[in-house]
Amino acid sequence: MLAFAPMTGDSIECFNCGRSNPSWAQVCRSCGVPMRPGGAGARPPSGPFPTDRNSLLSIGAALATMGLAVVFGLLLSRMLPEAVSVIPTPTPQPTATLVPSPSGAATQSAEPTPEPTPELIGTMTLGFERNESTDEVIDISDTFGHGDSFCHAISLPEPFGVDTYQEEVLKVRPNGDLRIVQRRQIGTLPVDAGASSVSWCNPADLLIDGISGSDGWGTGEFVLRAYRRSGGLELLAEGRFTLVD
Repeated sequence: MLAFAPMTGDSIECFNCGRSNPSWAQVCRSCGVPMRPGGAGARPPSGPFPTDRNSLLSIGAALATMGLAVVFGLLLSRMLPEAVSVIPTPTPQPTATLVPSPSGAATQSAEPTPEPTPELIGTMTLGFERNESTDEVIDISDTFGHGDSFCHAISLPEPFGVDTYQEEVLKVRPNGDLRIVQRRQIGTLPVDAGASSVSWCNPADLLIDGISGSDGWGTGEFVLRAYRRSGGLELLAEGRFTLVD
């Protein structure tokens, strides 16, 4: 005859799944979890986390082991040398230097390119005599001295279109600079607006020595320019001459 442990009507709930079990049950009939962790007389856990001494000691030992492993790993990583890269660093290659071509091609200059001189509309002729009927100089020369007659003529491919024009005289200095010796306003002369040429003659002595107490231009190289003002100032013609003793 088999003997059975006495049974009571008390029951307890499994702390894992919540199912009711007899008070004498050692494991849960539903999930199989021990009903009294820690042995006989131990109190079942009151919450989802174990609070008994043995469980807490086991958890603490596991956490301490994990912490020591992390610290040891950090120390070991500092003791090991850095891994050498297996990818070779490319050596810088020198770049080609441009050299001047032996063909002698001109290089760009730092100096600004001068503006081209505008093409003159008319022409200027200088000489010793002029034809009064045609306003042409007939004895051509560009050098004048005492006793000579200084004549010049201006010819345009179109009528002057104004009744006065202006003449400016500049003296060429030894360094090539120009100095005004007769301003345009002083050199205002009459002209037939319908004419396309005009001519004048003066004694060279007056140009060199002056007249009535005024200083002359002296000797040297000079530039004579003719202008007209028709809306704006326009350079018509230009000539160079020399005055000598």
